Amino acid sequence: MITHLKPTDFKVKSLTTIATPHRGSAVADFVLKQIGDDRLAQLYYALDRLKVETGAFAQLTRDYMTNTFNPATPDIEDVRYFSYGAAMQPSFWSVFRLSHRLLEQIEGYNDGLVSVASSKWGAYKGTLEGVSHLDLINWSNRLKWLAGEITGNRQRFNAIAFYLDIADMLAKEGL
Repeated sequence: MITHLKPTDFKVKSLTTIATPHRGSAVADFVLKQIGDDRLAQLYYALDRLKVETGAFAQLTRDYMTNTFNPATPDIEDVRYFSYGAAMQPSFWSVFRLSHRLLEQIEGYNDGLVSVASSKWGAYKGTLEGVSHLDLINWSNRLKWLAGEITGNRQRFNAIAFYLDIADMLAKEGL
């Protein structure tokens, strides 16, 4: 977006991405292959009826990111780029159990949807350990926090605190 932003009467100073598939995801490759081109339109129609956004799904493949998006969207010279990755080992009940296994075999260490390798862009700030892709958007934290309280296994990752830390880091960088 920064590369193609119009109008240009303001200045973007930085971009920070968190577990973003800069080089695509083998999970997207696998899902699209399993669905097949003939059924993809039906899936998009069903998801649209459920009000689930699907516009970018096919654009998450490794081929699209490597050969189409990244070449057409170069970094801007005076913008600072930061990135974070995430990785975890899914529990038996995790929604990411199968996708994590597939991604680990093909791309390595991952958060269930995006590999650490694909997450790296610009100045890599580090890998969030024991954090799933849903944890990053604070989706599953409420249940995990409750389960952790009950079982005595308190969660270590706090998405809100993490994003506040990023804002603090950017402020310290003068951005």
